[in-house]
Amino acid sequence: MFLNLRFHSYPFVHVSPNLHFYLTLSLLHSSPQHHHTLPLNPPTPNQNHPKPVSFPPPFFPKQLLISALKSVTHKTHLLQIHAHIIRASLLQDPAISLPFLSLIALRPPFQDPIYSRRFFAQIPRPSPFHYNTMIRAYSMSNSPERGLFLYRDMRRRGIRPDPLSSSFAVKSCVRILHLVGGVQVHGSFLKAGHQSDSLLLTTLMDLYSQCEKWDDAWKLFDDMPQRDTVAWNVMISCCIRNKRTRDALSLFDVMQSENYKCKPDDVTCLLLLQACANLNALEFGERIHSYITEHGYGGSLRLSNSLISMYSRCGCLDKAYGVFKETDNKSVVSWSAMISGLAMNGYGREAIEAFEEMLRMGIHPEDQTFTGVLSACSHSGLVHEGMSFLERMSKEFGITPNIHHYGCMVDLLGRAGLLDQAYQLITSMVVKPDSTIWRTLLGACRIHGHVNLGERVIEHLIEMKAQEAGDYVLLLNIYSSAGHWEKVAEVRKLMKEEAIQTTPGCSTIEFKGVVHEFIVDDVSHPRKGEIYEKLSEINQQLKIAGYDAELSSELHKLDDREKGYVLSHHSEKLAIAFGVLVTPPGTTLRVANNLRICVDCHNFMKIFSGVYNRNVIVRDRNRFHHFRGGHCSCNDYW
Repeated sequence: MFLNLRFHSYPFVHVSPNLHFYLTLSLLHSSPQHHHTLPLNPPTPNQNHPKPVSFPPPFFPKQLLISALKSVTHKTHLLQIHAHIIRASLLQDPAISLPFLSLIALRPPFQDPIYSRRFFAQIPRPSPFHYNTMIRAYSMSNSPERGLFLYRDMRRRGIRPDPLSSSFAVKSCVRILHLVGGVQVHGSFLKAGHQSDSLLLTTLMDLYSQCEKWDDAWKLFDDMPQRDTVAWNVMISCCIRNKRTRDALSLFDVMQSENYKCKPDDVTCLLLLQACANLNALEFGERIHSYITEHGYGGSLRLSNSLISMYSRCGCLDKAYGVFKETDNKSVVSWSAMISGLAMNGYGREAIEAFEEMLRMGIHPEDQTFTGVLSACSHSGLVHEGMSFLERMSKEFGITPNIHHYGCMVDLLGRAGLLDQAYQLITSMVVKPDSTIWRTLLGACRIHGHVNLGERVIEHLIEMKAQEAGDYVLLLNIYSSAGHWEKVAEVRKLMKEEAIQTTPGCSTIEFKGVVHEFIVDDVSHPRKGEIYEKLSEINQQLKIAGYDAELSSELHKLDDREKGYVLSHHSEKLAIAFGVLVTPPGTTLRVANNLRICVDCHNFMKIFSGVYNRNVIVRDRNRFHHFRGGHCSCNDYW
């Protein structure tokens, strides 16, 4: 009876009979002294309410209210409970106000930032736990900066933050990459003596990592008294993000060593598979695959998709397809990964067949699926098919082409020599062209020696203030191929005046789980003497077979002998020489390069694969080249 009387004072609240019955029934079973106060049946809407009776708060046991909070199924229930909390003066009671605040701030589907903020403001003297709940809620919301503001408000009120408060405040800083705010929180928790809290230090490591403060993140990691798997995962992610990929792989062994004995989890495996894909580290990726199988993670769809991507990006399509075939309940991500893998390895027709098979299976394509299939058309020169897919995207599947789809089409048209058509597509796009799409066209100008259009593209990049060193290198290549050495000199002078530094070519090759890195004329490798001796031997054998250096691949104005010398020490060739030195005859060599492979190195690899009877798989910035028996899978179309 009293429950109905008390809510009668709040006409804006509709009393739910279900909740009323639940509370009534619960109270009837909770304490005998209250049995006489409540009716057995819920009141009907037309029932006359007797005069309110005064009860000292609380009107019913707190435990009953807590139980009701745990059983809430509708938002109207929350409003009723909120009204009772106010009426019974329970706002200051953390046993009641804290679970209620947690419910409306953190728990779906009742999360409501505005409602939780208003409820928090009603609490006269919020405790650190109330602040923690709100800061945490903000750190996961669309307004993470409010979490940092609330943390500062907490300190201004003289409420001492605990490690959780600081951790959630740092997480807010991570969301908006607010390094200064994170450093301030770091200083405050050091002052408070929380420097040994692992969760707090891990969150701060993540902030420093994402703000490219590699050294600070590593120092925190070194100073941590205890490192759990989450801390190791953040450090591995930090290595990958800061292009310290080899360090990321080494951490896998270190964390399991006798000194730490920390077990990698499924997140660790996901991160390491990404690192293996970036480094072309197939052997290490196979180790991770074995670990996944042995530790029962094989049923994870995310891991299966990552394995498909890793094997594809290491040029091992047979194993990628093996994982794909064994994956149950394939998602559109699984199909997209397989289609992209076929595309980057030069199997354009097969990628299109996989796309059509996916449709027959009733799976609707996404943006990334079309990026993969358009890329397949580009790498295989399938102009008609590419134009057809671009049209089908919007008409058949209702997907508006984005900048990545247009980029694939510009690449497709540009490689096919349809440069004017590619330029017209860029100028007629419904989205604003970015610098990447102009660079794609600039690369096509280099392939086809289109000087005038190349200069116009550079003008567009300058207008966007987006020119990079690689753009000038492409322009140098265009000028040098056309024999315009005066313009080559002008561009080099401009680059020197503007202090524009080019990215050196870098190639990697894996041997026994260790990734070896080479740059042009590299003398840093401990076996450099043997490597150069082996490379000299290879060059002699290839010359006998008819190999001649493609001197046009060298952009500097040198005589033929000097050009030949520079070309003979490209990083790809050093990696190949190392591979021949350390592996048995017939072993497939896998090389990854950060730039587009030059014509001379491409010719070198083709002849090498025939003379030495070795398969060579080279992944450059754009695609894979599978060299077998003197031929390349790209058919010299790249």
